[in-house]
Amino acid sequence: MCDRIDARIESVWTDWEMRPSAETDDATWCRRVFLDLIGRIPSVDELESFTDDRSSQKDVALVQRLLHDERYTAEYANHWAGIWTNLLIGRSGGMDRRSLTDRSGMQKYLRDSFAGNRTYDKIVYDMITATGSTKPGTENFNGAVNFLVDKVNAEKGTLATSSTSRIFLGQQVQCTQCHNHPFNQWKQQKFWEFNSFFRQTRALRRFQSGTRDIDHAELIDQDFAGEAGDPDDALVFYELRNGLTKVAYPVFTDGTEVDVSGFVSDVNRRQELARLMLQSEFLDKMIVNRMWAHFLGYGFTRPIDDLGPHNPPTHPELLDELAAEFRRSSYDLKKLQAWITLSRPYRLSATKNATNELDDPSVGETPKFSRFYLRQMSAEQLYQSLLTATGATPEGSYEEQEQQRRRWLQQFVVAFGTDEGDEATTFNGSIPQALMLFNGELTRRATKTETGGFLDRLARTSKSPRESVRRLFLAGLARQPTAPEIRIAGKLMAARGGDQKEMLGDMWWAILNSNEFIMQH
Repeated sequence: MCDRIDARIESVWTDWEMRPSAETDDATWCRRVFLDLIGRIPSVDELESFTDDRSSQKDVALVQRLLHDERYTAEYANHWAGIWTNLLIGRSGGMDRRSLTDRSGMQKYLRDSFAGNRTYDKIVYDMITATGSTKPGTENFNGAVNFLVDKVNAEKGTLATSSTSRIFLGQQVQCTQCHNHPFNQWKQQKFWEFNSFFRQTRALRRFQSGTRDIDHAELIDQDFAGEAGDPDDALVFYELRNGLTKVAYPVFTDGTEVDVSGFVSDVNRRQELARLMLQSEFLDKMIVNRMWAHFLGYGFTRPIDDLGPHNPPTHPELLDELAAEFRRSSYDLKKLQAWITLSRPYRLSATKNATNELDDPSVGETPKFSRFYLRQMSAEQLYQSLLTATGATPEGSYEEQEQQRRRWLQQFVVAFGTDEGDEATTFNGSIPQALMLFNGELTRRATKTETGGFLDRLARTSKSPRESVRRLFLAGLARQPTAPEIRIAGKLMAARGGDQKEMLGDMWWAILNSNEFIMQH
């Protein structure tokens, strides 16, 4: 599949008379793969192990190791669980005490799924059809219910409608709740037909024994009498902009109708929806588009979750072929990830040349993928990379480690995110961002020079100050220091009265606070 990806991408370069950037060096590619597949930069040992390898298949071997070696299973699962948790319930999902969503329950389901390489079709089916309790340790716990539990009760399940269609099918329907979409094929009728699939679903509050404090929630399927009170003909009413009232029944986006009964014993509407979604080509295209954007910085459409004839993809043949091959490969996410990371576009340098300067999606150009597009690490990647770069070992149980990480990320999201929980994608140098990196707890811990710490170990195990600086740059930036940087280290050493650890602390602080460290390049 990698050859087919390369051929399709290269044909666009030819059409545009564009020469791609040179391939990047081994160390940069290694750092890139670690960040994208398991959510952190490589350690110095991992980096040097790869760059010292002379095998012609070492790229393939590294990708397969990160995807399948049990030493990386937990990191892989945690990384992708974090990505999908943010996507499914938002960065602040489950944080509000009034929320029915249990964030830890959502993460546990996803972590277990990715650790066991559960196929994508099964994950989607779980998200759409799940019933049970939101909270780990409770009776009937099913973490998958946390996707819908906060979306089905309010406003007749309209949030469940828009989130499901956008996230899994790439169909933006949110503005058609009240009127026809002005730019695409979605009409108000289609919105309420899709919405009808969720009308048998309710989220119930479960209270702590003897109190009115909510302990958790439970998602259930129940009979739906319809808005006319007849479960045999469980219709939904909606109002046109001119005030007229119309009727909707459960009809999938391709026009497939299901039984109009509201009795769950006759038809489980969510199960029918999941079945129809798994038959849709949009399911395959949406996940391919999402994965491509994760690894290459941009998808084949903009935004990535808006597919259809109104928004043609930049590489339609490639999108179709990848989607079809993904389905043939039984929805194996790791295969899709391997195809993309081992493709030529993913291997290219971020440095422009004279022929591809206009390949710049950040200014509105359609991406040609003739170079690697620089982007900022996510908050989660930065956290894990700071731990790796300092050799810090997380302490406590998984739950305690997760609480520490959440506390740190919550601060970071305030500085880098939005009220909706969206991630910032470029470092804009704002004062809160700068202060967080300059003076944050992780940075302070990273630059301490006490006995037994990262810098102390580095100074003691290196043959010379120059060697310790070299390893410092490998740890943080996956490259050797330049001659001017070596000279700066020498001047710092002199200014610190020959104290190597103090010099390393200064250099390390500068590296961790550099744009180069926080960028995926």
